[in-house]
Amino acid sequence: MKFLDRPDTNLGPQKLAYDQQSGQGCGVVFCGGFRSDMSGTKATALADWAKANNRPFTRFDYFGHGASSGDFTDGTMSHWRGDIPSILDNLCDDRQVLVGSSFGGWLSLMATLDRPEKVAALVLIAPAIDMTERLMWARFSDKARAKLMDEGLIYDPSQYDPGGYPITRALIEDGRTHLMLDSPIDINVPVRILHGQQDDAVPWQLSLELSDQLATPDVELHLMKNGDHRLSEPHEIARLIELIEALDV
Repeated sequence: MKFLDRPDTNLGPQKLAYDQQSGQGCGVVFCGGFRSDMSGTKATALADWAKANNRPFTRFDYFGHGASSGDFTDGTMSHWRGDIPSILDNLCDDRQVLVGSSFGGWLSLMATLDRPEKVAALVLIAPAIDMTERLMWARFSDKARAKLMDEGLIYDPSQYDPGGYPITRALIEDGRTHLMLDSPIDINVPVRILHGQQDDAVPWQLSLELSDQLATPDVELHLMKNGDHRLSEPHEIARLIELIEALDV
């Protein structure tokens, strides 16, 4: 594990933890999910695949995640939006395939808009686009909304975190400045989307909306009928790898 200095932040200098493997051909960058880290099942499986196939591969932890610096509750979409570009600018010489999982799918889309010259293609796993509004605020009860606005913090129950996800008022309000689904998305690279139809965290219909809004005609949406949000079973990871390998980049 290494650390990348990210000095240009409104929260002071930060360090992003990362791991990078060398290889030949187009590199792959794994962008994980909300409250996850680079030691997860999909990240580890892709690292093993990249090593076996001599492909360049980078995985990392966002601000406030895993081994990176920062307090998670200080994070906003504006701040996290800078993490992937920092990785691309400082660690990757050529164009990369961004593999974005859930929250990382939304951030990968942002990074492609911010660094179009650095992104060769997108492979998105249950992309949680516009999640602060569509998957959080819209789902919260009136009581939860009032508590969030009054106190600035609530804990959102989740099967993936026994203590619940800490959600701040700042995250919700800042997220509204980064929403994408209400207008065309000017992305013109190949996009592959993998989504489970048993996903109870990010509805697969959201990926249909995303595919309609993307400017590129080279979009494929692959649905797995029995897949849940994680898509971490061996056959699901194998399908993910197939999508990456089939890209002509």
